[in-house]
Amino acid sequence: MKLEDIKSRIKDAVDYLAQSLESGHSEVLTEYLGTMARFRTYSFGNVMLIARQKPDATNVAGIRTWNSLGRFVKRGEKGIVILAPMAGHRRARQSEIAIDIDTDNAADERKPESQLIRFRAVYVFDITQTEGKQLPTLTEVQGDVSGYRERLFEFVRSQGLELRYSERIAPAKGLSQGGKIILLSGMQPAEEFSTLVHEIGHEMLHRGDRRRLTTKKVRETEAEAVAFVVCKAVGLETGTSSADYIQLWHGDANLLRESLEAVQQTSALILGAITPKPEEAQESESSSESDSSS
Repeated sequence: MKLEDIKSRIKDAVDYLAQSLESGHSEVLTEYLGTMARFRTYSFGNVMLIARQKPDATNVAGIRTWNSLGRFVKRGEKGIVILAPMAGHRRARQSEIAIDIDTDNAADERKPESQLIRFRAVYVFDITQTEGKQLPTLTEVQGDVSGYRERLFEFVRSQGLELRYSERIAPAKGLSQGGKIILLSGMQPAEEFSTLVHEIGHEMLHRGDRRRLTTKKVRETEAEAVAFVVCKAVGLETGTSSADYIQLWHGDANLLRESLEAVQQTSALILGAITPKPEEAQESESSSESDSSS
């Protein structure tokens, strides 16, 4: 692929992504956000309790929440114990100091106050302990990454990055740790490819001084934009996955445009490394013709 072709594909992809962000939330993202809003955010203490009892837990909720989502706890499953705060009303003590107070203040003094009284044990269940209706998920990247995948791995090595796989990072699909990238085990090739490009984007754009000058929203927008551009350029089907991901981090088209130079330069560098050179493409065609004639 010539440099002019790479630049043209990058421009087309960025323009398309910006239009997708301007069009608002997709139906997939809207349904996903509506479902995720049903799940509570647990305190640090309860997160630790969940982790000790079920280290592989991902989505945790009570029976009523699961039932409202069309899922039901499997027979014989043991609940995960957490602590729920119990609030009650106690009357504030009257001041024992003999002073004159007006009527309005006296009324305020007698108002019952809602206070934390105690905690009680309640049971929650992980999604793996339930069955029923599938929860909505974000769109995944589809397509054939033959050839490009191997070249991307070579590019990772050329950048001095260590690549590992792990099941323990779930529900995250990838992590960038400054010189090391960890991918979730068992992903489909196209989704693995997209995730790896995303994490490479973090490694190339968000280490050193620039990391301190950017927000999480900016970093996730830039990394996912790089992934989208590269995936689009090599012919993968991305659907609404990148736009949905960026909007999950509250990114938008204006933010994308502000990061345009960084996205373009990083995408061009990756694409230049993983796409066959013109002479390599000619050799491949000649080889194919030779095979077919024999």
